[in-house]
Order: sequence, then structure tokens, then C-alpha cells
Amino acid sequence: MVKKGFPSFGITQSGAFVAALKNYNLPDFILALVAKDCNSDLLERGRIDDRLSSMNDESLELLHKVFVECEEDADGKYAQYRFFAYVSSMYHKCEVFINETIPGKSGKNHKMPIAIKNNGMYVAVGFNKSKGHAVSKKDVVKFYDVVTDVKNGEHGTQLVDAIYGSSAGFKGEAIVELEKLSKKIDPDEEFKLNFKTANFENRIYSVTKC
Repeated sequence: MVKKGFPSFGITQSGAFVAALKNYNLPDFILALVAKDCNSDLLERGRIDDRLSSMNDESLELLHKVFVECEEDADGKYAQYRFFAYVSSMYHKCEVFINETIPGKSGKNHKMPIAIKNNGMYVAVGFNKSKGHAVSKKDVVKFYDVVTDVKNGEHGTQLVDAIYGSSAGFKGEAIVELEKLSKKIDPDEEFKLNFKTANFENRIYSVTKC
């Protein structure tokens, strides 16, 4: 569809999206996720601008909305994409898994929105509240219980970081409760478990508590 008022020469809208997006350090798995969601082709290897140019207009527009304009959507999916990119940026040369099911010591399987592996072992997991009310005390207690169950299971022996992201903020009582709970963990353990909360505000994630 040709947009009225746009000349037929010069940079196209998709070209403008590529020009903007190539300056963002978008991880491979994000490109693959968006390409899959938008039924788009994606060049497996190559320069970032070539890979972006191989994607369809729908996927480029979505990436632009999520990472350049930092828009929100009703389903909270845009916020999830940003959270996944944020978490993966902290773990270079590690494998990223989305919606990963990990069994805990209790025998229960826990679905992790994002999990990071290094040398075949889980080193970090992340949860994100993309919309609705601020994270509550009840939310962080559930988060703590799930993560410690995974940590104490056979797959969590090298788990060191658990990140709770939120685009809806955190209630003060939630931060206080998580800090209290994290003190229950023996600091002398070989792989101490670090609980972190990260708030998405003013187009950036910032760690509110470690």
C-alpha cells in the first residue's frame, strides 16, 4: 500500500525503521521471536542491517514500536520483548530460553518466562509484570518460592540470579518482603542466589534492589 503524500523516491518507511533499529543492540533471539510472530523471513547470519532488511514490514514496525517508541499493548507483549532483551543483555555469550519449564526440588515443574544457561547450566531466571497493578507482597512471595524450589532442585545448582521486572512498578511492601526473604539464604553458599527487581520507567530498566 502506497501512503499518500509520500514521494516514490527516497527512503521507504521500512528503510527508516531499519536505519533506526540497527542502532539498537537487538539480540538474535528477539529478531527470531518477532519474525515468527509476524510470519517473516529472517536472514540467519550477517550484519544487523542486512538481517533487519530481510524481515517483512509488519515485523519491522513491531520492533520499532517496542524498542524505539517504547509503546505498550493491551496484552503486555511489548513489555515482555523489552524485558527479555534487557535480561539477555546482562549475560553475554549465554543461551537464552523463553517460556522454559524447569523442575524444582518439590517435583513441580515451573514455567520460567526467561531462563539463561551457561555451559548447559541455568544461571539466571526472570519474571516480568508487564501491565496491571504494581507488584505486590504476594507476588514476590510466589516468585521467591518458585525460584528457591528451582534453585534447590538438580537443575538449579548453579543458579545465581533471579530478576523480577515490572512495567507497573513495585509496592513498597513488596521490595521490603523480598529483601527479608533473600536474607534467609546462606550467603556463604558457593552459588548464592541474588534476587533483583528492575523497574521499567522512562524507556529504560533500572535495578531497584539487589
